[in-house]
Amino acid sequence: MRSTAPASTPAFVPQIRLYQDWLAAERGLSFDSYDALWRWSTTELDAFWQSIWDYFDLQSPTPHTAVLEKNVMPGANWFPGAQVNYAQQVLRHAVPAHAAGFAAVISRNEKGRAVELSWPELQRQVASLALHLQAQGVKPGDRVAAYLPNIPETMVAFLATVSIGGVWSVCAPDMGTNAVLDRFRQIEPKVLIGCDGVTYGGRDFDRLAVVGELRAALPSVQHLILHTNLAETVAQAEQALAAAAPCASFAAVTARDDEAVAAFEPLWLPFDHPLWIVYSSGTTGLPKPIVHGHGGTVIVALALKIIHNDVGCSYAPNSWGERYHWYSSTGWVMWNAQTSGLLNGTTCVIYDGNPGGSKDKPDWTTLWRFAAEHGVTFFGAGAAFFSNCLKAGVDLSSCGDLSAVRALGTTGSPLSEDAQNWGTAQFRKLRAAAERGGDIWWCNISGGTDFAGAFIGGHRELPQIPGRMQCRLLGCAVESWDEQGQPVIDAVGELVCAQPIPSMPLYFVGDTDNRRLIGSYFDMYPPGHGRRPGGGDLDAGAGALWRHGDWLRIHPDGSCVIYGRSDATINRHGLRMGTSELYSAVESLPEVMDSMVVDLEYLGRESYMPLFVVLREGVALDAAMTAKINDAIRTALSPRFLPNAIFQVAEIPRTLSGKKQELPIKKLLLGQPMEKVINKEAMANPGCLDWYVAFARDRNPMRPA
Repeated sequence: MRSTAPASTPAFVPQIRLYQDWLAAERGLSFDSYDALWRWSTTELDAFWQSIWDYFDLQSPTPHTAVLEKNVMPGANWFPGAQVNYAQQVLRHAVPAHAAGFAAVISRNEKGRAVELSWPELQRQVASLALHLQAQGVKPGDRVAAYLPNIPETMVAFLATVSIGGVWSVCAPDMGTNAVLDRFRQIEPKVLIGCDGVTYGGRDFDRLAVVGELRAALPSVQHLILHTNLAETVAQAEQALAAAAPCASFAAVTARDDEAVAAFEPLWLPFDHPLWIVYSSGTTGLPKPIVHGHGGTVIVALALKIIHNDVGCSYAPNSWGERYHWYSSTGWVMWNAQTSGLLNGTTCVIYDGNPGGSKDKPDWTTLWRFAAEHGVTFFGAGAAFFSNCLKAGVDLSSCGDLSAVRALGTTGSPLSEDAQNWGTAQFRKLRAAAERGGDIWWCNISGGTDFAGAFIGGHRELPQIPGRMQCRLLGCAVESWDEQGQPVIDAVGELVCAQPIPSMPLYFVGDTDNRRLIGSYFDMYPPGHGRRPGGGDLDAGAGALWRHGDWLRIHPDGSCVIYGRSDATINRHGLRMGTSELYSAVESLPEVMDSMVVDLEYLGRESYMPLFVVLREGVALDAAMTAKINDAIRTALSPRFLPNAIFQVAEIPRTLSGKKQELPIKKLLLGQPMEKVINKEAMANPGCLDWYVAFARDRNPMRPA
C-alpha cells in the first residue's frame, strides 16, 4: 500500500516524552528524574494505571469501579466492571490506518512468498473465521489450539478466536507430537487449527502426520481447520485437505464476504476474561498452562510497546510510517509481543523461516535484507541473533538500505557488550555514509512468558551502556534481593517484583487450589515480606511477592544486567522448556537409566547446555548412542533443545528425597564453590560429586575466569 504523508511531519519526539508531557498537562505531575517517575508508578498504582488507561483512550461500554480493587499477589483484581476485547482494540485502527495507506501485516517466508494484509482485509478475514468458529459451537471460554508458524494466518486465527471470547493457544510446528500434546491435553481444545507443513533452513517439513496424531490424541477436539502452508498449487492444497479429512480449509473459512461479515463486532468481555494460554515450564511435571486476561494483557502491552519500546502508531504524525519487526517463532512469547503491535495501529512486518539461512548455505544477512526491503523502523531479535551476526562477520552496508531503522530490540538471553558494540559500530558506519548523526538506540528488554510483559527495558532519553538494560519499567516494582530477602544495589540477587502488574497470570489451567501458581512465583519469600502497597508499611495481608527466576544486578544509576536464570529451567535463546520434558524424552530410551541437564548462561558468553546420562551396564556413549539421544530430543521436543554436549556419568546427584540436584550443579558449573551450593548431608549419593567438581574445574567452558 502507498501511504499519504501528512502535509507537515513534526520532528520525532520519543514516546516516553510524549507520555510525560501528557502527565504534566492532564495530571499536573512533573518529575525531575526517571527514578522519581518510576517510584511514583510503583507506589501510586491506581494513579499510574489509570493514567495508562486514559492516555491510550481505552474504551469500555461500562465503567470500572476501581483500578486495583485488592492489592494482593496472587489474586489482584484490576479494573472491575470494565469490559474489553483484544480484537476490539486492534480493529479500532482499521479505518484510520487504511485511510492513511498503511498495511496491517507484511510477511515473507524462506521461499520468497510475500503477503501484504491490508487493515480491511484483516478485519474481513477475522470476522469470517469468527463466524465460522461460532457456527462450530465455540463459545466464550472454549479453547482453540493452533499448530501454526509465524504467518499472517496465525494472527487472523488468534484475533478471530479471541473476538468471540474463545481462549487461544499456539504451538510452533517445529515441536514434536509429544511436546505439543503435553500442552494441549491440559487445555482440552474444542477446535484445532493446523498446517500441512513448514519450511525451515531450506527444507520442507511435512506436518500432516503430526496434525493427525494430535487430533487422534485430543478427544475434546470437535473440529479441525487446516491451512495448506506448503501447497504451491490448487491440486496440492486439495491433496493435503483430503489427507487431513474430515477438516475445513482455512482459506475457505476466511473467504466469506457478506453482510454478516461486514456487521461483525468483537464481543465486549470482562476485563479479566481469559485471552490466551501460554506455557512456561518448571523443572518438574507438565508445562505450566498460564492463562492471561484480555484487559491486563492489552494495557501492559500498550505501556511496554509504546512508552518503553518506542514503537508508535503508523498513522500518527510523530511516528508516521512505523514498521515493527521482531523475529520470532510462534513457540516464543515474542510472537505475542510482535502481534501486540496491532494494538496501537502499527504495521507488523514478520518473517517465517531460519534467520541464518540453511546449514549448507548459512546467511546471517537474511533478516537484515528483509528489513531493508520493507523499510523496517524497529528491528528486534533474540540476543543470540546479534551474536551470530558478529561471529559471521556480517557487514550491514551490503544488506540494502537500512536507513529507516532507528531502534534495535533484543531479549531472550543476556546481550553481550561485544554484540551490542558490533551493532552500534555497524549503524554508526551506515549513518555516517548517509550523513546522519547519533548512535542507533538499543532497546534491550527482559521479561517473560509468565506475565506476557517485561520488567526491565529501554528508555529513549537515558544513557546507553553496552551490555546493560537502561531501566526498570514503569509500573514494575522490580528489586534485586539477596539470600536473606533484602534488596541490594550493585550486587547480583534474585529478581523480584514487589507489586502486582495487570498482566500477571489469572491462573494455571487445572490448578484449582493455585498450588502450582504459588509454587512457581510466590513461595520463596513469606507473605508480607517486602510488600509495601502504596508505599506504606509492611503488610502481611498483601500476600507474597513475585520471584521471577532470574539473576539481576541493579546499578546505582538504575541500569540493569540480567545474568541468566537462577532456576533450572532451560532457556535456549528465549525459548523455555522444563527439564522434566527433556528427561521424559531421553529416559524413554531403554539404554538411558538416568539423566540430568543444566542450561548455563553467563553474561557475555553463549549459552552452554551439557546433558549428563547414566547408561545401562555395558552400553557406551559412542557416536551411535549420542545420535540416538539427540534424535529422541529432536523428535519429542524440538531441535532447539539439543544439548551442546553429552557426557556419560556414573550417577546423577540426588537429594535424600530423590530430587535431581540441577540447580546446585548449575551453580557449581558457573564457578561457585561446592561448599556454598551443595549440602552433602541432604544428598543420597554425595560421593558422586567429585566427578562434577573435576568437570567444572577441567572441562567446563562456561566456568567464569
